[in-house]
Amino acid sequence: MPSETVQRVRADLVDAVDPATKESGKRFFKEEVLAYGVKIPVVNAIAKRHLKEVRAAGLGKDDVYALCGELWASGYLEEAIVACAFAESQGKVYEPSDFEVFEGWVHEYVTNWATCDTLCNHTVGDLLMRFPELGERLVGWTGSANRWVRRAAAVSLIVPARKGLFHPLVLRIADALLTDTDDLVRKGYGWMLKAAADHDQRMVFDYVMEHKDTMPRTALRYAIEKMSPELKQQAMAR
Repeated sequence: MPSETVQRVRADLVDAVDPATKESGKRFFKEEVLAYGVKIPVVNAIAKRHLKEVRAAGLGKDDVYALCGELWASGYLEEAIVACAFAESQGKVYEPSDFEVFEGWVHEYVTNWATCDTLCNHTVGDLLMRFPELGERLVGWTGSANRWVRRAAAVSLIVPARKGLFHPLVLRIADALLTDTDDLVRKGYGWMLKAAADHDQRMVFDYVMEHKDTMPRTALRYAIEKMSPELKQQAMAR
């Protein structure tokens, strides 16, 4: 039986269902996605409200992660977003061993770009910034048969890359995913390169110029999106 906290989260999500949101949400995914149909700002407000309960109850990190596991296991998009908010709330007490917990969620529960990016951009990204030695673990994800695990290897570095962190690893991940045949993986590592360019545009431009003959155009366009028209023209020229 679900814990009382999870039951209350689910009840609030059911009460907040918006038929128009449920219908419009189908346009954003190529695969079947299980969703209540709740606007994301409302989901975030529900997560914030129940986080106050979790804190008031004095739950430790392991108990919070257990709640996250219950939410992830439902398969619902909105419950996954709440789970990510709960996990992020433990940032001050993260430990290196938490990587195995988050990695397990990536492998077992992530089935679309939204849950991949929500989990990896901040939950995994924040952990990596606390413990940079864990970054090497992402290289192993690039060889996964699971498209979402490969995308996760890239999007986990987006927030750190914007801060000027992990740039050598960014290039290694890009190398590993360079000719990936999955469009969402291509977009993921292109986005990672674009984030790195916020801090070091020259590094990313040089990388694109070196690899533009083999880099899929989707990834290339993402990587150079914020660059000047002149640099874009050079990068796109064959």
